[in-house]
Amino acid sequence: MDNDKLSLDERLRQKIGRPSRVQSVAIRFTEEEAATIANAAKEKGTTLREWSREVLLHAARNSVTDPLFTEIVGLRMLLVHLFEPLLTGVQLTPDSVNKIMKTVREDKHNIAVEVMQQYTAKNVQEQ
Repeated sequence: MDNDKLSLDERLRQKIGRPSRVQSVAIRFTEEEAATIANAAKEKGTTLREWSREVLLHAARNSVTDPLFTEIVGLRMLLVHLFEPLLTGVQLTPDSVNKIMKTVREDKHNIAVEVMQQYTAKNVQEQ
């Protein structure tokens, strides 16, 4: 599946500066799945093995929430908290805006975790 040819320099460069890798994980894919992940690796300009390793580690390290997802949730919270008073005709003061921003900063991670749990629960129910 991984037919990429690496030069000797590229193989050595990948090994310098990192601990040796001792664990291998074998996974079987359908032909369609294999083509999908091979194309994804090719688009990133890396080998299938390196791409797969990066994706698996990223998923494992960000199992609760991804920082980007957290920031998107924070932005949504900010918009909701700012638009609600504006739509109801309530005047926002600089102090109230600062309070909203503080609340978003403090709560966005916990809210992102809750939202991700809702998506996860929905996906489990659909399977």
